[in-house]
This record gives sequence, structure tokens and C-alpha cells, in this order.
Amino acid sequence: MGATRTLLLCLALGGGLWAAFVAPAQAGERVASLNLCADELLLRLADRADVASVTWLARDPRGSTVADLARDVPVNRGLAEEVAAEKPDLVLTGAFTTRTTTSMLRRLNVPVMELNVPQSLDEAYAQIKAVAARLGVPQRGTRMIADMKQAIATLPPATGPAPTALVLRPNGFTAGRGSLADEILTRAGLDNLAARLSPDRLGQLTLEEILAAKPDLLIINGADDAPPSLADDLLHHPALAPYAAQGRLVSLPPRLWACAGPQLAEAAKRLAAARLRIAP
Repeated sequence: MGATRTLLLCLALGGGLWAAFVAPAQAGERVASLNLCADELLLRLADRADVASVTWLARDPRGSTVADLARDVPVNRGLAEEVAAEKPDLVLTGAFTTRTTTSMLRRLNVPVMELNVPQSLDEAYAQIKAVAARLGVPQRGTRMIADMKQAIATLPPATGPAPTALVLRPNGFTAGRGSLADEILTRAGLDNLAARLSPDRLGQLTLEEILAAKPDLLIINGADDAPPSLADDLLHHPALAPYAAQGRLVSLPPRLWACAGPQLAEAAKRLAAARLRIAP
């Protein structure tokens, strides 16, 4: 794992600079996670024997891309006292981990590495690199990043004007300018209409605005097997049925582009394939 005990990690995430002096993990150190995105990186990068626990969400294939990897490791319910009792050498938390939980762990002198939400592919790569370095397996992070870049570089090339696309999420939220989804759409050869219609990264659009925009492709950012909810009603509105009938609708589960990891390349691949299907 190397003799150097102190490593300066400077990570530009979520629009801000995250920087801290942290020590790379040593052989036999045990790591727990309290965030699904952190679960995925931990399970993809660390040795199984070094995983103290991940969240129970990691075992649910509806939201997790590592459900198969999570089957044989302990799970937690995201409680500080529960994880502290495991006596981990490090806990990975996320931007949506409750402040109370993170603060409690720090008061208990449990080392914490907090991950923000990447807003670009470069930030996603930086997060993978930082976590891999902290786990003491930098070469695994380097390999993951190289594979992702290779997959994105080999997407089918776009010819002619880029088809317009809109991402539709529960409650009418979309993927606006400056978001990770916006960059993935661009890499897939699509023109993100929401970058012009919505003033922020996660702005909302009404049904009327969506229909008036007339996107060439409508991307439903929801899982087909998700339980019914009022928030999803707009995703299944009869007014959007023509998009499905004309082959201009694609369903892309949130798990494919919510976290840093190789699934981002898979999302770009699926979107590029959808672009080819609607190409004149």
C-alpha cells in the first residue's frame, strides 16, 4: 500500500473545491459506506475482505448497479451508531447523508471521507481517482477511468445536426445546463433542449412546455420496475404516448447516470444507440 502516510487530495466536486489531508488505506483496513454512490465505488474498487458494510440499498437492483457485488457483504441502515459499532477504519458518506450522521461519526473519531455529487465527467473521474487512492488501490481507479474514457471515445460518431432531446424525471424535473446528464447527452450526440428551456441544472418543465418544445427524443429517467408514485404520473401521461408509438422515447434508469462509475459510459452508449434509431 506504500509507506507514505499522508496524501493531499484536491477534488473539484459539486461546484466547489474539496481538499483534505487523508492517509491512504493500509492492508486489512475495513471501510463502510453510508451512501449508494459510495457503495458502488467501494464495492467496485476494494477487496471484499476490506468492506465492513454498505447500505441496504446496494442490494436493490432497481437502484443499484452493484446488486450482485453486494450480496455477499454486510449491509447497514445508514445509522451512525450502527456503523460505529463495526469499528471501521474509514466511512464513506455522500452529499445526501444526513448531517447528523456525519457529525456523529466525526465526534466518535471515526475517519470520514465525504463525496459530493459530480457535475461533469471530469469531476466523476476525479472522484473515482480520489476514492481509489484513499482505499490504497490507485491502479484500480486508473483502470476504471481509462475504460470509461475508451467506451465514450468509441461511441458512434454523430453526423449532421444533433437531434434534440429532453430528459424527463419525476415531478417534471429535467437535466439542465451544467449537469452531468447534460454532458452525457452531448457526448452521445444529442442536443439537450433543457439547456435552453430550464435556467438551472434540475429545473422543472410543465407538460405544456415539453409538448411545445417538440424534442426529437424524449428520455424517461425512471425505472420501469419502480413502484407507482404520484411523482411519476407525468412520465406516463397519455399526451406523451405518441413518442413511444413513434420510437422516439427511451427509458434510462436513474442508476445509470446518478453516480460516478462505469455505468456513465453505459448511459452514453444507450443514448447514442437511441440517436441512431431516430436518425433520418
